[in-house]
Amino acid sequence: MKKIGIIGSTGSIGTQTVEVVRALNRQNPGSFQVVCLSCGSNIDLLVRQALELDVRSLCVSSAADASELSKRLGRGYNVLSGEEGLCELASMEMDILVTAVVGMSGIMPTLCAIRKGTAIALANKETLVAAGEIVMREAGLRGVPVLPVDSEHSAVFQCLRAIDRNALKSIVLTCSGGPFRGFTREMLETVTAGEALSHPTWNMGGKITIDSATLMNKGLEVIEAARLYGLTADRIEVVVHPQSIIHSMIRTCDGGIIAQMGIPSMKLPIQYALTYPARLPDAEPQLDFAKVRELTFEEPDTEVFEALPLAYEALRIGGTMPACLNAANEKAVRLFLEGKIGFTAVTEIVREEMEKHSVIGDPAIEEIIAVSREVYSRAGAGR
Repeated sequence: MKKIGIIGSTGSIGTQTVEVVRALNRQNPGSFQVVCLSCGSNIDLLVRQALELDVRSLCVSSAADASELSKRLGRGYNVLSGEEGLCELASMEMDILVTAVVGMSGIMPTLCAIRKGTAIALANKETLVAAGEIVMREAGLRGVPVLPVDSEHSAVFQCLRAIDRNALKSIVLTCSGGPFRGFTREMLETVTAGEALSHPTWNMGGKITIDSATLMNKGLEVIEAARLYGLTADRIEVVVHPQSIIHSMIRTCDGGIIAQMGIPSMKLPIQYALTYPARLPDAEPQLDFAKVRELTFEEPDTEVFEALPLAYEALRIGGTMPACLNAANEKAVRLFLEGKIGFTAVTEIVREEMEKHSVIGDPAIEEIIAVSREVYSRAGAGR
């Protein structure tokens, strides 16, 4: 039996992970057991998940919600709260931890799980963007696998299994282009949050959907890829592929290209991370090539969507600059969703904070967290 923890279990990736575990256990009864769950504030759904899966260790963001959760569940449950509680949850005995929380809150629990020797199924971009060098170094020292759940990075991971690593030339991350592909900068000035949340091919959480609309999501994935696979910026390409059928590709030194394809669904990468290195059958619809009318590709418009080149710049600068970019973007997206700034101001705020930032080279984890909190607190002030 494989013991699984899910932090961020009520979000988009978290709920799909629960669905995957449910489906796997129908096919292989008793093979997977969920031992802990966490959420931000959606305690109604957390209660339902805990009761269905018989999970006794839980964590929520606030002490008030923890008290309410304890009252609703009664005795026999270990209910924790805050970052300290999340780290305690991540340090439990388990085989793999799915880190599906959004934002900087994923960094410390991921590190705690790695230091415990627990494999990571990583869906939290910010962990590798802000602290990727530290996280991957810790994982390497302990022999802990970091298994990507992002569809693009899972695709690269799967493609790399087909070759000797020395044969890798570069990787190609695909990108749908988001809901505003083809827009001019003037057109983006009047974009609303509702329009930005209408992604053409993927069903994701609010923050990731806005990041996809600005192309910051792809920028964060470029930095992630550099950390996961030990690549420099010039070996990571981005190409717009509106159909989202090819999830990513690798180029080999002899000119070959290997791609991973499938329907636009997160369930395959989630399942592959949970069952790795095995592949088990699933109930998802399969790609029907007869219905795929076309596969098209184009260059991203980096003059209109400036978030992508900003991410490349942060990667090349290194040190605490990726953490600055990440924290500024996280705050700016929140302000946009709250209706306090316009769509184009999201990227403007990121650029402003990067220009102000004094980079710390080779930072400790405490310095990364301090920088992230300082930038998050300051970003967008006065707008």
